[in-house]
Amino acid sequence: ASRENSQVMAQAAANALTNLARAAMGLGAGFTAVNASIYDVDGGTAAVMFDRFRGVLPKASLEGTHFLIPFIQNPTIYDLRTRPRSITSVTGTKDLQQVNLTLRLLFRPDVDKLPEIHMTRGPDYDERVLPSIGNEVLKATVAQYEAEQLLTMRAEVSDQVATALRKRAADFGIVLEDVALTHLAFSSEYSKAIEAKQVSQQDAERSKFIVLKSEQEREAAIIRAEGESESARLISQATKTAGPALVELRRIEAAREVAETLSKSRNIMYLPGGNSQMLLGLSGN
Repeated sequence: ASRENSQVMAQAAANALTNLARAAMGLGAGFTAVNASIYDVDGGTAAVMFDRFRGVLPKASLEGTHFLIPFIQNPTIYDLRTRPRSITSVTGTKDLQQVNLTLRLLFRPDVDKLPEIHMTRGPDYDERVLPSIGNEVLKATVAQYEAEQLLTMRAEVSDQVATALRKRAADFGIVLEDVALTHLAFSSEYSKAIEAKQVSQQDAERSKFIVLKSEQEREAAIIRAEGESESARLISQATKTAGPALVELRRIEAAREVAETLSKSRNIMYLPGGNSQMLLGLSGN
């Protein structure tokens, strides 16, 4: 009887372990199924869902936890944050000069058009679209300006490029938050020509200044000569009117000026003597 009881207890324990193993397997399978049926979308990203029966779903999923059907649906994550990109292009101006341009872009995808972007261009949409439309807009815009205008009207050219490029990018579901023309350089031959032109302009301005200065000096000389002629005429007229008295007055004034000048010199000594006057020159030695 005790042996039969032992067998019964062993059989019950075995059944309990079997049931427990089945329950654990069921729970594991259920957890795996649940885990395969959910996915997370991080902040600043969005998911485009591909369904094996319906294709790409028309609406992207934003950040959070979402459900999917395992083995039937597959999400693709897209970054919605702004990213930088530079585009370099060599193009010709209106006067047939070659110019090297660099354009800096800050872009992100339009979340409402993510399904279309996924279907037509894929995750590397920026590589497929931005260099192409960037070169297209740069060439079309620069061709409207001469080389010299690109230097003097750079801000206007940059604004025109930004407006046209934003419009073209929107057709492909791309939002351009900022567009700037960061580099502009001409060929070495044209740069040398510009430098030579600036030097010639400076020489022309210098020559113009010299000619203007000579003209002003000539006019000053004419005015001075006319003044001296008028002064001589007035002196001659006064001499005729006043006679020798005017000449004597001028002589006295001149002598007074000479005496004042000599009196200020340290090397001159004045010795009065009756009607005669003596000036002695004293050497510093």
